[in-house]
Amino acid sequence: MDRPIGMFDSGFGGLTVARAVIDLLPNEDLVYIGDTGRYPYGSRPQAEVRAFARELAWSLVNDFNAKAIIVACNTAAAAALDELVAEMPVPVIGVIEPGARALVAATRSGRVGVIGTVGTVMSGAYDRAVASTKAAVVLTAAPCPGFVEFVERGQTSGDEIAILADRLLAPVKAAGVDTLLLGCTHYPYLARVIGQTMGPAVTLVSSADETAFAARRELGELGLLRTGTNIVAEHQFLSSGDIGWFADLGRRLLGPELAHAGAWVPQDLRAGIDTSVPPQVH
Repeated sequence: MDRPIGMFDSGFGGLTVARAVIDLLPNEDLVYIGDTGRYPYGSRPQAEVRAFARELAWSLVNDFNAKAIIVACNTAAAAALDELVAEMPVPVIGVIEPGARALVAATRSGRVGVIGTVGTVMSGAYDRAVASTKAAVVLTAAPCPGFVEFVERGQTSGDEIAILADRLLAPVKAAGVDTLLLGCTHYPYLARVIGQTMGPAVTLVSSADETAFAARRELGELGLLRTGTNIVAEHQFLSSGDIGWFADLGRRLLGPELAHAGAWVPQDLRAGIDTSVPPQVH
């Protein structure tokens, strides 16, 4: 199957998932859209995030012929994953369930935590995902407004973010968790400051690798993996915002695969362009 895997995020966070997918599935072409022109998603109403997610997913299918969609954004997955799974003509994989499975597998005490955007935490998506594992754990969830904005500015260390981390992580520290899920794909870039705040006894879990494993498993079961030798995979990265900034910061976060970036234009700005994205996404 020579069609690409499609992936989207509100900005740069999903590049952690893209890195894991590129490393685990080196034969696969990839199209990644970072919706930097409309980030952050975390404080937006769920209905608005759901509309963005549907538009991005349909664009990946209709404009880029994606054979599968990875929703590499916890906020978008919390708002829209069930709907996307039901309506998309290709497999849709989110980051929440793989992360929840990794979280409960890693704990020693049964006291676990998750941090995410306000939208993700308030949706209860992780509460439901952890409950669905049937694991005997106690979950403490804490929203971390501001973390995404630091990453999107390329600031992943310093006193300012350390002070913010001390305040935002206080609830999960007080709960005595031994394992903490970084429930936003931006947060692995802040793993050092989060780890310093939580202390060495707390294991940090990222859903990026687990999502890549889930993608390999599902695509393999459906016979959609690209097989063969001497395959040179193509990786396309697009942004709805400033392309130069996206390419520069994205290359520093992801690696050399993001040598160039292109533009992705939201539907409401495509004046005079006929697209096949269903109009009801707006």
